[in-house]
Amino acid sequence: EDLMIVDLENPAVQAQSKSYTPVETIHKALLVGLQDYVTKCGFKKVVIGLSGGIDSAVTAALAVQALGSDNVVGVLMPSQFSSQGSIDDSVKLARNLGIAHKIIPIEDVFETYQNTLKTEFKGLPFDSTEENMQARIRGNILMALSNKYGYLVLTTGNKSELAVGYCTLYGDMSGGLALISDVPKTMVYELAQYINRVREIIPQNSIDKPPSAELKPNQFDQDTLPPYDILDGILKAYVEEAKGVDEIIRMGYDEKTVREIIRKVNRNEYKR
Repeated sequence: EDLMIVDLENPAVQAQSKSYTPVETIHKALLVGLQDYVTKCGFKKVVIGLSGGIDSAVTAALAVQALGSDNVVGVLMPSQFSSQGSIDDSVKLARNLGIAHKIIPIEDVFETYQNTLKTEFKGLPFDSTEENMQARIRGNILMALSNKYGYLVLTTGNKSELAVGYCTLYGDMSGGLALISDVPKTMVYELAQYINRVREIIPQNSIDKPPSAELKPNQFDQDTLPPYDILDGILKAYVEEAKGVDEIIRMGYDEKTVREIIRKVNRNEYKR
């Protein structure tokens, strides 16, 4: 796509056009959309949960570019499963962006939840229930800050994760605007590199390390999802190009993987 600049005062003057790369186009669209949405909804400031991962880092960086560093607040909510590296990356990001940040640990709240439900859950193993509790605790904290201070909560889920349900209702999905919810994970990485094109804003470690929700020990996204380049290719074929299972398999993707991804997309419609 091209951007054409026209002088409305003198339309006879030859118009200037400029071509943008896909990542530049998406970057500009996200900035315009965020600024417009925040203004129209009557907010001045936004709040974002910072995990140390690439999604929250890109979301925060975009918010600062669109709204200014004084209008963005980052919140770290570490648990017993949060690595020191992720905490350090979040603090470094906040400093690089020049935004205020708060650290609100959730371990005590999580233990209270577990104690409240220990009779009900007696004899049952730790599973996604306890993982989702942590996401919902964080969502509630962000919404409490929103209510108290008048912030708009920006959620940080990307298109790839939302498509297959790798997200928590009333948890990391809680907020007023899902800024990168139509941006595939592979493009999130491209955006991060674009944002860092002049200097390091997003810590390189947030870009390089394997993605993890850090909701249990030694957890990584690729434990339950294929590599993101494969996932995004299947999602584009199925969701955007309306290709069927057999067509996608003929594109060279593993049949078991294709069927599992499509099953997840269909099964998690209620989350979108």
